[in-house]
Amino acid sequence: MTITQTPINALILVCTLSPSPKASSSDLLARQVAAEFKEHQVSSEILRIADFNVEPGVLKDMGGGDQWPPFRQKLLAADILVLATPIWVGHPSSLAQRVLERLDAELSKTDEQGRPILFGKVGLVAVVGNEDGAHHVIADLGQGLADVGFTLAAQGSTYWVGQAMHTTDYQDLQQTPEVTANATGIATRNAAHLARLLKASPYPAG
Repeated sequence: MTITQTPINALILVCTLSPSPKASSSDLLARQVAAEFKEHQVSSEILRIADFNVEPGVLKDMGGGDQWPPFRQKLLAADILVLATPIWVGHPSSLAQRVLERLDAELSKTDEQGRPILFGKVGLVAVVGNEDGAHHVIADLGQGLADVGFTLAAQGSTYWVGQAMHTTDYQDLQQTPEVTANATGIATRNAAHLARLLKASPYPAG
């Protein structure tokens, strides 16, 4: 089996503040990311954080009906993690930040060779909004993912922002802008390539 044939999978966490079944631009972009992944033989699962009781905190399980533990198991089984978020007041959504905070619990966890357990996994960020701030949000989330052990691919993000002071959402567009579609294609292709490389040749143990 060649590296390009290595089976890999992605977990896509949609961090819109709107629970299902409400329409969401973040969810739309997440589904476009999943469709592109399929072109590269990457299977995807999409979950909307707002549909679950993910408690705030920095532990693996916060108790009291916390539904993060099943997310954690899916994340540990995935090769790629995608965070899809809207921009609110120039920042990632509070649910995207909550995911990063829950990932903090993994910093002290290691594999059988002593490597942090998130080493070898690839992170990708997808952002939508109708104001400036996509690069800032990507930088925030990308830095957080890298800190806990994810590796980011070259141009490993995609985004769309509408005009400032306007109300048009990504989901309102008649068709996907070519520049966003191109960014999604590059990000998914590079993330899939990098995930396969890391699976075939993991980071060295300390």
